[in-house]
This record gives sequence, structure tokens and C-alpha cells, in this order.
Amino acid sequence: MKPFLAICRLLRKLNGFSVKPSSLVTFSTSSYLGGQKKKSSYEAVDEAKYSRLVRSVLSKASAQTPESLFKEDEILYGPVSKHKAPEQEQQVRVPQNWFPLFNEERNVKPHTSASSGPLKIPLQRNVIPSVTRILQQTMTPEQRSFLEKWKQRMVLELGEDGFAEYTSNIFLQGKQFHETLENILSLEENFKGREEHLQCGFIKSVQHILNEISDVQALESAVHHKALKYVGLLDCVAEYQGKLCVIDWKTSEKPKPFIRSTYDNPLQVVAYIGAVNHDAHYSFQVRCGLIVVAYKDGSPAHPHFMDEELCSKYWAKWLLRLEEYTEKQKVQKLD
Repeated sequence: MKPFLAICRLLRKLNGFSVKPSSLVTFSTSSYLGGQKKKSSYEAVDEAKYSRLVRSVLSKASAQTPESLFKEDEILYGPVSKHKAPEQEQQVRVPQNWFPLFNEERNVKPHTSASSGPLKIPLQRNVIPSVTRILQQTMTPEQRSFLEKWKQRMVLELGEDGFAEYTSNIFLQGKQFHETLENILSLEENFKGREEHLQCGFIKSVQHILNEISDVQALESAVHHKALKYVGLLDCVAEYQGKLCVIDWKTSEKPKPFIRSTYDNPLQVVAYIGAVNHDAHYSFQVRCGLIVVAYKDGSPAHPHFMDEELCSKYWAKWLLRLEEYTEKQKVQKLD
């Protein structure tokens, strides 16, 4: 320690500076002790400049907001593709001219007994549009495109004449199916014991549905909604599992286990329900609907029951289609 202090005093005399001895001096046996220590690259950094840079970055980071982060992401990676839930993609439309589906002034149960025979009011041909026409004239572009592609595919497979024959046979099968059901459900003919009907695949398909139907009130009967100005010809009004329904019979070559597979059929059913409830020819009120999809191969038909809540939802959609049809007619008259 004495030699080290002597050296310090000597250096102070020669150069005019002082070196304070450390309170703790350690010695190492490392081979680097005798050599000059190599400078690290970090020692050459301007510490003042670096500290200002750090403070600048930290101050900016603290001022970041979700909006500024989204803007930076958009610049770096492009705009964000925003996908909304299906029910939020389109704004919910509300009918401008609301009319109630149900008629609270009427009883649910019919005043007259079905023993007098179901109603069969003939359809009067006039200028009032039918439910079928309104739905056809207000199909969405997607529906039109689907039908057009289906027609093109069928024409390609069958040819023009073959496609015409195919559509004619489909229409004939549907007509015969409805006529047979009308005979079965009317009081003129008892379904039990009439095995010849079971030879028809469509009738075999709906047999389990027929067993659930009772108290038929109307068959192939016309309806007229005077307030909303449309007419229609419903298939059947009867009780299904104890609930009075407007029943619509459909045929299909493909299975339709879900109501969404029936396209505009629910709108057709609620249009008939609304007309029945406000048509003076009918003394009762209907609050439910039923779509029955029958199959030619005889496989069990799919029944799609529509309760009051579901009917009310489709009624709002029907009113929108009715308004759309009215607007189109006004535009055509102006043209």
C-alpha cells in the first residue's frame, strides 16, 4: 500500500492532478490485468443524445390511443376488413304502413262445427294481385339469380323441350297431390281404409301428418284482405296437434328439413293467415301456420310448424314485400 501512495504523490507533483485511492482495491490474477482494457462500443454512445431519444419515444408511447394505433396498423398493413354478424349486416327495416296480423275481435275457435263441411270459397279473378304474384314480383336478386342458374342447368341437361316437359309434369304432380288431399280431408271421403291413395308416394309421405290433423275448416278456399288489397287461395285450415293452422302442402324432390329451405313459403302462409283473420267469410281467427313438405319417394314429410311469435316475424317481412310491390307498380305506371 505504501508504494502505491508514493506513486500517487509523485504523479501529483509532476502533472498537477490528484488521484484518490479507492477505499477498496482488489487485485486479479487475470492475464488481462497487465494489458490495456478494450473499449466497448457502447462507451462511444452519446449518452445525452440517447437519453433524449428514449424520453421522446416514451412520451409518444404514453400518448397512444386505440384510434392512433388503428391508424398506424392501417398504414403498415392496409385497411382492416370489418365483418359484422349476419343479423347486423343489414339495417332492420320496419313496415311504414303497419297492419295487425291477428284480429282480437274474433275467437280462435270457429263458431260453426266442421260437420257442416269445410269452406270452399271460389277465387274471383280480378285486378287485385294475388299473394303468389306479389312474391314473384319482389324476389331478391339472389333468388332470381339462383332460379336462372337452375333453369340454365336443367336446360343444358334436358334440352328446351325436355325442360318444358319436366316443368309440366311437376305442375301436374302438384295438382294431383292437392286434389287427392282435398278428397281425403273433406267429409266426402274417409281416409281410413282407402289403401289406393297410399300408392302415391306423396300421400304416403304425409300419412303421419294426416293422422295429426282434425277439424278441417277450409279446403282450397279463397281469401281476400280488403285493407291490404291482396287475394289468395289457401290449401287448408285445420287443427294440427290441437292448434288451428293455415296449412300449406308442398312437394319436393330434395329434402327440406329446415324452414329456411322453403324460401318464401312462410311469407305465403302468414299472408293467408292475415287475410283469413280479416275476411268476413271466415268467422274464426288463425294464429299458427304449418308448411308440410312431401316427397315423391314416400319418405316421411317434414312439417314446419309456425307459432304466433314466428308468424309475427314473417308478417313484418310480408308487409315489406307488399310495400315493395306497391312501389314498383307506381313506378311502372309513371313509365
